[in-house]
Amino acid sequence: MRIFLEIELRRVACRSCRAVKRERLDFLAENPRYTKRFAFYVGKRCRSATIKEIAEELALEWHTVKELEKQYMREQLRRAGRPGPQIIGIDEVSIRKGHTYRITVSDLERRRPIWFGGKDRSEASMDEFFAWLGAKKSAGIRLVVMDMWKAFRNSTERHAPQASILFDKFHVLRHLGDALDKVRKAEYARLFGKDRRFIKGQKYTLLARRENLTLEGKKSLKLLLAANKRLNTAYVLKESFGQLWSYNREGWARRFFENWRASLKWQRLKPFERFAAMIERHWTGIAAYCQPENKVALGFVEGLNNKIRVIQRRAYGLRDEEYLRLKILTTMLPPL
Repeated sequence: MRIFLEIELRRVACRSCRAVKRERLDFLAENPRYTKRFAFYVGKRCRSATIKEIAEELALEWHTVKELEKQYMREQLRRAGRPGPQIIGIDEVSIRKGHTYRITVSDLERRRPIWFGGKDRSEASMDEFFAWLGAKKSAGIRLVVMDMWKAFRNSTERHAPQASILFDKFHVLRHLGDALDKVRKAEYARLFGKDRRFIKGQKYTLLARRENLTLEGKKSLKLLLAANKRLNTAYVLKESFGQLWSYNREGWARRFFENWRASLKWQRLKPFERFAAMIERHWTGIAAYCQPENKVALGFVEGLNNKIRVIQRRAYGLRDEEYLRLKILTTMLPPL
C-alpha cells in the first residue's frame, strides 16, 4: 500500500549566513522519501538476503535499497562507538583480481573488525590505521596478531612499540603445508609409471587434518604413506609441529622446536629445512604465544576472512568499496 504524508516544515532565514534553512525531522531517513524506521527495516533484511531480492520484495529500485542499507550500517557503527582496542589482529584481503589488497584490523577481545582501508598491503597503508586510531589509543595496544609480512611488523613497531607481536598460527602452518606439497611434487617427479598412482590427486588428502578426512580419504592416506617413505616422514613432521603452540613456557617450546629440527637431519627434505630456517628468523613472534596473557583465540581473523569471501561471492564482486567497507565492519555487530 502506497502512503503519502503531507507535512508542514518550518523554513528559517538565517541572519548569520544569509541562507534559508529547512527544519529537519528526526523520523525521516537521509532520503526524505522514506522514514528512518523503514530504512532500518530494509537494512536489517539485507543482512540475510541480497539487495536484488529485497528490491523485488518491496518494489524498490536496486540503488534505493543499497543506499538505505548503507544508512543502516552507518548507524550501527555510530552506536558501536569509537574503538580503543588492546589486542588487535591484522590481515590483508583481496578485493579484486590483480593483487589488489586492502587491510583489515580486528579487535580480538570484542571479536569484531574495526578498520578496513589502505591502498594495498604496504607499510604506508598500515600507517593509515594508526593515524586513524590516534597516538593515545595506539599506546594502549598490548598485543598484535599478524602474519609474517614485514610491512605490518615495521609499522606496528614504529607506532605501537610497547605492543608484543604474535605471528598467527594459521599462517605459519600454511607455510608448513606448502613445504609438504613441494615434497609431494618432488616425489611425483622422481617416480615413473605405476608408482605415481599413489601420489596423483592426493594433495588435499595430505594437507587436510586427519580427523577432517572421510573414511575413503583416510584409506587413501594410509595407502599413500605406506607406499612412500619420504612422504610418510614429511606428513608425520607436519602433524607433530602443531604441538609447538601447546606450551606455556618459551624454554619448553624451544626444546621441542630444536628436537623437531634435529629430526630433519638425513631426511633430504629441503622444503622443511627452509621452513625451519624461517621459523628460526621469526622465533620471537611465534614464542610470544607461550606467555599466558597472550593465549588469545587465533582463529577469528581467518574466520573473518571467510565471511568476507562469502560477502564477495554473494554479490559477485563489489565495485563500491565504501559499501564493502561498511559490510565488513558491521558483519559482527548486532542488528539494530
